[in-house]
Amino acid sequence: MPMETPPIKVAMVVYPGAQCLDITGPLEAFSLASRQLVEEGRRRESAYRIELLAEEAGPVPMSSGIALTADKAYREAEGIDTLLICGGMGDSTRRQQDNGELLQWLRQMAPRVRRLGSICNGALILASAGLLDGRRATTHWLDLEELQTFADIAVDPDAIYVRDGPVYSSAGITSGIDLALALVEEDLGRQLALAVARRLVLYLKRDGGQKQYSAHLSSQVKSDQFGSLVEWIRGNLHRPLTVEELSQAAAMSPRNFARRFLREMGVTPARFVERARVEKARQLLAGQYLPLEKVAGLCGFRSQEQLRRAFRRQLGVLPSDYQKHFNP
Repeated sequence: MPMETPPIKVAMVVYPGAQCLDITGPLEAFSLASRQLVEEGRRRESAYRIELLAEEAGPVPMSSGIALTADKAYREAEGIDTLLICGGMGDSTRRQQDNGELLQWLRQMAPRVRRLGSICNGALILASAGLLDGRRATTHWLDLEELQTFADIAVDPDAIYVRDGPVYSSAGITSGIDLALALVEEDLGRQLALAVARRLVLYLKRDGGQKQYSAHLSSQVKSDQFGSLVEWIRGNLHRPLTVEELSQAAAMSPRNFARRFLREMGVTPARFVERARVEKARQLLAGQYLPLEKVAGLCGFRSQEQLRRAFRRQLGVLPSDYQKHFNP
């Protein structure tokens, strides 16, 4: 067995009212990476050492009502490689934005750690400390408008996570897991990160450039009227799905359906169907190796060429290149 490197110390700053999944999701990814390496016989000890930091050591109540136990006060922390700060609910994050002692400590720690990052609206805390000035960053889509009030930050409204030098930020809640997987990949390689994603039963390992929420979720946000139809479309992508067929499924006339769908969903029925097909193709290409011709058929494209054109139009990349990224 090769000589082991010291464990990488990952510290997460928590506070009352924080979102538990912002904390436990990413940290579980690091923990599973360590476990995977031990089980494979590649290490004897953990690759990561995890520490929870708070204003004081001891139990910290989360927004859900449960409590997590901080290992120590953040003022006492040392030897940190990767420093993360979580997001919170209600006024909890804003209280930390006004916490001068925490902001000063973060400013002091930023040049001492290899990586600094935020989960969800924890980006607002980093922004309040001035640590995102002159950088690209993202946060939960509900908090984008507030992050955009910081004039010196280039806010990316769509990204799952953003890296700008040694500073990282992620979108809402579960995207913190995507960020953690990206950090595992940086440290220990892509194959391990993919193995951890499988252990977490994630359908795929998302890249930072993917949108915060899918066309399916976006449709749920925008309209309740066509919710049942959206589910029907997703289950029938192998069909032609013409306006006439969709209007029949919605129990409306074709003309009235097309007009109301555009008004409610902000996109034509044909464009929505194409997006849904590309989304399914993206999931298939990332989840396993399948011939492009088969993927096209499963998603309702008439040919591999039609898949290629739609995929490039929607995502700006060829399906073959996308598939190679996930199946090297």
